[in-house]
Amino acid sequence: MTRAGNKLIVRDYFTPHDRATINGKDQDLGAGGPIFLPDQKGAHPHLVLVGGKDGNLFVIDRDHMGRYQTTKDDVVQIVKLRGNLHAAPAYWNQHIYVFGDGDVLHDLTVRDGKLALSTNASGGPVNPGATPTVSANGNHNGIVWTIGTRTWEVFPERLAVLHAYDANDVSRELYNSEKNSDRDRAGISVRFTITTVVNGRVYVGARNEVDVYGLLRPSVVP
Repeated sequence: MTRAGNKLIVRDYFTPHDRATINGKDQDLGAGGPIFLPDQKGAHPHLVLVGGKDGNLFVIDRDHMGRYQTTKDDVVQIVKLRGNLHAAPAYWNQHIYVFGDGDVLHDLTVRDGKLALSTNASGGPVNPGATPTVSANGNHNGIVWTIGTRTWEVFPERLAVLHAYDANDVSRELYNSEKNSDRDRAGISVRFTITTVVNGRVYVGARNEVDVYGLLRPSVVP
């Protein structure tokens, strides 16, 4: 979108070809928000990813977004996820991490402008999904953080659970806040909360509180 005088002009856009159908089923596009990737090699260097409640993750060329087509979508790729996507993906070091409702955390690698499955988190499907957050030291020591929350129903209440996965192999869970619940248990979960990682601390929003996690001091032996 650009500005001409006092008007904004739409230069390009993307709308799914079945927009009327998915709108009627409350499966609209963009429920989790888009993510812009750094420049990539290949025919499509400028990519944006966006998912919807129908479980489709669209890989779109920002230089040619495809607009609206009546029979099929003019995009680079469509990755079909198991559940609805209410959460934005996260990017780190040529990896895309995405976690839909009723699904598991997926690690998709980016190669030549396309996505391919690398690994999945261990365990069964989880509802709801989550928006991942990545902490790392540049291209090293990557950790993917997610928060287990609750579904749309207010009751029964559910505790938030902080999870940490190896960013190079998300099948390897490094930590969760229920492993030592007496010490680490988080508060009552709220919907759509996202971990914030800064200055060696991980912040988890819960009902009426913010839980803060960090490295423990080493035990001192007398």
